[in-house]
Amino acid sequence: MDTSLEATVRELADRQQIEAALLRYCRGVDRRDKALMLSAYHPDAIDDHGVVVLEAEAFCDWAIEFHDTHNGVTHHAISNLTIDLDGDTAHSECYYTYMGTVPGGPTQLCFGRYVDRHERREGRWAIAARLCFNESVNEISPATLPEDYRRLLTSNGPQTLDRNDASYWRPLTIDPARRG
Repeated sequence: MDTSLEATVRELADRQQIEAALLRYCRGVDRRDKALMLSAYHPDAIDDHGVVVLEAEAFCDWAIEFHDTHNGVTHHAISNLTIDLDGDTAHSECYYTYMGTVPGGPTQLCFGRYVDRHERREGRWAIAARLCFNESVNEISPATLPEDYRRLLTSNGPQTLDRNDASYWRPLTIDPARRG
């Protein structure tokens, strides 16, 4: 392999590992999976989320408790990811969209950015420092749907906020009784 191809492959692998860490964070917080959330961070990482500034483990505990208290369901999604690589350090910015249902209240729809410093330590890329910029906090109303239809939309579960969720099933199977 020539050195330019090796460098390209290394850069692509680094970028993929950083993006995978960012996605693990999103999935982890939505599934309330602390181990998965923590896998996105180095243990001594600092997360400044605006409302709290905490080391990784304390931040994950806070985030899970916050969402358990205030949200029935959450969805964190990232987009517009840029990554600047510099050896074993990288800086990224990505936009996030956050939706959180509020029992008895309007659904929250928020937008912002994660600005992160990542470090490769012992071959593993993870977040070393995060600034979360909360740029827009909104409320939206649920769609008006017949109750029978709404029930059908959520009938293929389980949809849970933990490792019992169908997204953890290996192998994923579909109940044959649902066909027809």
